[in-house]
Amino acid sequence: MWMKTVFWGPLLFVLVATTMAVEYGARSHNSGPWSWCDPATGYKVSALTGCRAMVKLQCVGSQVPEAVLRDCCQQLADINNEWCRCGDLSSMLRSVYQELGVREGKEVLPGCRKEVMKLTAASVPEVCKVPIPNPSGDGAGVCYWAAYPDV
Repeated sequence: MWMKTVFWGPLLFVLVATTMAVEYGARSHNSGPWSWCDPATGYKVSALTGCRAMVKLQCVGSQVPEAVLRDCCQQLADINNEWCRCGDLSSMLRSVYQELGVREGKEVLPGCRKEVMKLTAASVPEVCKVPIPNPSGDGAGVCYWAAYPDV
């Protein structure tokens, strides 16, 4: 019985992986549903000004006014392609870093480290209950780039 599992398990994995690669165009670095979010193709990145304010306030431990939260959530929900929401949040975060002249491991604002701001921004879809694609399937609404150091 275990021989069948040893044989069929990897075979099934290869079959599923191949199907997914064909579906999402694994040979191209810019294919799949997320490719529609590329500014080079004419996509306009949302400024997410409400989210910008919310993330700054949350990061320093301040109370976020209901109007700011509502604006952020509405701006995020207004991005029609859910595949673009995390990308737009990442762009917003990079612009905050650039505006404030932030370097790795430094405070973005007094009392707010860069890593904390990144995690705060990545969790905005969960806070707003706005759907984003989640390839891991674990149900978390946190942007995938939160796990990477270069954002």
